[in-house]
Amino acid sequence: MYGLFSRKSAEEKIQKVVKKDAKTAEILDKKISEIRQDPYKFKPLRVPMHGYRRVHIGKSYVLTYSIDEQNKIVIIEDYDHHDNVYRKK
Repeated sequence: MYGLFSRKSAEEKIQKVVKKDAKTAEILDKKISEIRQDPYKFKPLRVPMHGYRRVHIGKSYVLTYSIDEQNKIVIIEDYDHHDNVYRKK
């Protein structure tokens, strides 16, 4: 199993959701566990987000992450609405 690290901005967004929506919090927890078990399971992104992967959370949100293979760590890069997450990079 891979270790886990979250960028501060992603962690803040996730914590905000966890406090407000128990169902989404449960989905996030399940998906993060799946990512830690097999980080290559979910879709790799193209340029300009090459090196990141993504998993949908519910219908409208996306969790993006990268993999530090050398240290066996998954890095949660962002969690945001689908319309916003791809515009940032």
